[in-house]
Amino acid sequence: MAVQQLHHVAYRCNDAKETADFYTKLLGLEYYAAVSEDTIPSTGEKCLYMHIFFAMADGSCVAFFEVPEAPPAIKDTNTPAWVQHLALVVEDEDEQLEKKAKLEAAGVDVIGPTDHGFCKSIYFFDPNGHRLELTVRTETPEMMERLRSSSEPMLEEWVKTKTVQRGAAWVHDGTAAE
Repeated sequence: MAVQQLHHVAYRCNDAKETADFYTKLLGLEYYAAVSEDTIPSTGEKCLYMHIFFAMADGSCVAFFEVPEAPPAIKDTNTPAWVQHLALVVEDEDEQLEKKAKLEAAGVDVIGPTDHGFCKSIYFFDPNGHRLELTVRTETPEMMERLRSSSEPMLEEWVKTKTVQRGAAWVHDGTAAE
């Protein structure tokens, strides 16, 4: 496989300091790096920005751009708010519940934990409106093989019919452990 791991994923933020405080103080990520320029290296276009990075245990990063001279960001009004999100793995359910309590104490609305059969997740929005998921892995090798083996037939049938495909219904119907 040519792609080895995620280096970073980048989003826009409204305020670099507010974003740094949220990701370090509430989620416990390491403030890793910052780059600020007025010219985009890849395109050469002029745009003042602050690019901040937060490292996770595996070395991958979540990054943000504050671009104060650009028009305000707008949401994709054609996509449900729950669709676009960033899912981050935490060590265990205790850590997940600790993060949930910390977020709620800071006034953040949190949904969950939601049991997806192979993981348990909580959901919330960061100060920029990006939806986040903190998930605990609960899968077994058998569960993941079951998901892998049903994925191709499900996609083929989806392409033909655009109807619900039940090949992985077990993840939410209470039979995941069977």
